[in-house]
Amino acid sequence: MADHEVGRDGPGRRSKWSAPAWCLFDWANSPFPTVIVTFVFAVYFQRAIVGDAIVATALWGWAMAASALAVAIAGPVLGAIADAGGRRKPWLLACSALTVVTCAGLWFAVPGRESLLLVLVLVGLGNFGFELGTIFYNAMLPGLARPGRIGRLSGWAWALGYGGGLACLVVALFGLVQADPPPFGLAAESAEPVRAVALLVALWFVAFAWPLFVATPDLQRTNLTIGHSVSKGLDSLLTTIRRIRKHRHIAWFLLARMLYIDGLNTLFAFGGLYAAGTFAMEMTEVMVFGIALNVAAGLGAFGFAWIDDLFGAKRTIVLSLLALLILGAAILLVESKTWFWVLGLAIGVFMGPVQSASRSMMGRLAPAALRTEMFGLYALSGKATAFMGPWLVGLVTALAASQRVGMAVILAFFLIGLLVLLRVPEPDGPPNRSVNGGNDGYL
Repeated sequence: MADHEVGRDGPGRRSKWSAPAWCLFDWANSPFPTVIVTFVFAVYFQRAIVGDAIVATALWGWAMAASALAVAIAGPVLGAIADAGGRRKPWLLACSALTVVTCAGLWFAVPGRESLLLVLVLVGLGNFGFELGTIFYNAMLPGLARPGRIGRLSGWAWALGYGGGLACLVVALFGLVQADPPPFGLAAESAEPVRAVALLVALWFVAFAWPLFVATPDLQRTNLTIGHSVSKGLDSLLTTIRRIRKHRHIAWFLLARMLYIDGLNTLFAFGGLYAAGTFAMEMTEVMVFGIALNVAAGLGAFGFAWIDDLFGAKRTIVLSLLALLILGAAILLVESKTWFWVLGLAIGVFMGPVQSASRSMMGRLAPAALRTEMFGLYALSGKATAFMGPWLVGLVTALAASQRVGMAVILAFFLIGLLVLLRVPEPDGPPNRSVNGGNDGYL
């Protein structure tokens, strides 16, 4: 059974803007994890709200863990319901709105511990909306790429996402944080230039996300009521779980991804805190490092997109994980800030390919009729133990009173995930493509 997609030109047709609009959504939403979760608000939370690197790392870890656990529970269920109901974009719109609203709410996080709970709740809810939305966004990928080019479309979109994070960081750094005097009458003494970064990210999301909702085709709506969609979706999900042995290679892949993506997400969540706490980097320096890291990661995702299609998604992931293990171990041992920069940027090159190649591999493995449901399980595989990574880093950091020791937990997730991935065969061929006529709108 193939997808019957509906674009602006009617059932079965895509415009030439369908794939570019889908890619642009990565540009739109990436500033949230980059600017808010990793490089700006995480550091602001540590420095201006908590005032203690160890306590801030632990609290941030527990907030990210709670958010990840909620996505792990809701993702597969809502993905199955969306498959039954036939539409993805309304779900994506709702998730995006949640992220935008909660992100904008961070403007009210004034310096001091009185804002501690507000930041944790808003960032946790915003991250929940962001991660849940990727389920429906990723499920659109296989229907937009020609056979043999899914890796390139995924990689290019991921590279564009890093570009969006980079561009937003540059605007935030030079337009708000470092501006002297601050623009729009913002008061530096109450950290308004930093708090305004949250408003920038929210507006950025809205400004660049809308083309997807206009130009990218969605599936046809089924005739099922909401109640029947929920019932059918849950039945389908339970059936898939019971019959997972028929998709054993998918099960092994999801288990592997559950582990190594947990390590990668934990690295994202704590990268800025580690730079600020262990290497005493100021807010501006952390942001400059984030800009450079996004350049490296974007180049890696873009360049490895061809390797994905030419040599296979699995080989791309294996190579990237080996590099992350070696470079990650090195960066936890160095004392020099210079070496931290060198190794950090090298790590960035391999961060993008792990994510983009994992998405393309799932697109090749997933049966077309169960695609959103499978991407729900794909999200589950990235979130089922995602609370463990931040929780363990926070716990170990607190017990050892050392960010270096706490961050070493990430390497264990990379290693175990790599070993499990070696059991998964490379997908035999390109993803199932729609039977809709022609190649209209395909990459």
